[in-house]
Amino acid sequence: MAIKTSELNARLFSKVDKRRATSSQEAQKAVAEKVPVIELSVAGEASVEFQLLRIRASDIESQTYIFPENAREQSFLNEIALSDILVTLKERGQQYPAVGRWVENDKIEVLDGSRRRMSCILAGQDFLIYVAHGINSKHAKFLSDVANAHKPLSLYERGKEMQAMLDRHEVLDQKELAKVCHCSEALVSGALKAAALPLPLLQAYPSVGELGRPTIVKLHRLFFSLPMGKQGVLLEKLEELPLWKSVDASGVSRITREVSLILDNLCEKLEPQMPSVDVPHIDLIKGVATYRRKGDVLSISLKKINDTDFDAILNFIKNRLS
Repeated sequence: MAIKTSELNARLFSKVDKRRATSSQEAQKAVAEKVPVIELSVAGEASVEFQLLRIRASDIESQTYIFPENAREQSFLNEIALSDILVTLKERGQQYPAVGRWVENDKIEVLDGSRRRMSCILAGQDFLIYVAHGINSKHAKFLSDVANAHKPLSLYERGKEMQAMLDRHEVLDQKELAKVCHCSEALVSGALKAAALPLPLLQAYPSVGELGRPTIVKLHRLFFSLPMGKQGVLLEKLEELPLWKSVDASGVSRITREVSLILDNLCEKLEPQMPSVDVPHIDLIKGVATYRRKGDVLSISLKKINDTDFDAILNFIKNRLS
């Protein structure tokens, strides 16, 4: 049976496109019944024949690997990040096969299903995957991108894609990125900050996909406020063991808060913050002018200033400092 690209999500994730209900239902039925061979029209172009294979749990890691251009960061896939599908998989096995292609040395490159693949590895379950010959790189990327639409990417993963667009000069700046990606400039800024963070810092958390923009912005400030040498010391500490595994708590939200507190303490020990000294205002002309100097910053407060004095003062500052 032929399955069109517009129905790919329905076939993979049990989402019915009501405008094409008949075709979608047929597609779902094929997968639910685990039909041995299906025909899929990829990207509305070539029609490709996929064969259903069962990879033994012990062979998954040696016989399969993830498409390198998959936007999902595989090191984030742990038992907590995958908890939404692990429970069902342990109880009933894999419900929907993944999609992949044959590559050299009779290995399988997984195009869609990296979360299911890792879940099978963690649960010790066999891995079901539809595999085909003759899928080119363009179609492989298409299948991978469409599949990732089911489970939203983390800010880090979105930021990596955005940064790549900037590096390739596909967009000029963050404002244009926001338009192209159909999101706010604030989200773009947060995603790019996330992409700039080192992986060990993010891997300290149980589920990176659950980290919101405020947490990312704080992490970015904490890490980049450290001198480069101390950044290295922090990363060495984090590489010993994922920090979230050492937290005696349950629930993603609670573990996430505990990890953030531990990171705060680690950064404080590495670079103690100097207590801020309150510098008082000093009267220059009582009731008219006061000033406060803190380091190389000078603040002046003026009252009862007419237009002539206003212009003269601004011109003096401009001529003096420009």
